[in-house]
Amino acid sequence: MANIYSELPLRLEKELFEELVRAENVRIERIISKGHISPEQGWYDQIENEWIIVLDGAGVVLFEDGAEVTLHKGDYINIPSHARHKVTWTDPDVLTVWLAIFYS
Repeated sequence: MANIYSELPLRLEKELFEELVRAENVRIERIISKGHISPEQGWYDQIENEWIIVLDGAGVVLFEDGAEVTLHKGDYINIPSHARHKVTWTDPDVLTVWLAIFYS
């Protein structure tokens, strides 16, 4: 047994990605941000679909086509494979805890 909120870092110099589960067609990650954003250059362009939910905090996801989605605690979105996107903002004052499910 584990808890999604256990072992949250007190300080977070860089965004933290933790793989929780991996199976043949699915991967589940806990991502923790605090003011972190995607690298300035490039976009995420994944071969898998990605379903994400914000469990705490807030973040903004920008898509290459200009669409922007702001996610707060409890909000989720499904990102189809090869939908180029990046995180352009996460709350700098509190930890943003994301749960990301990658699936084919």
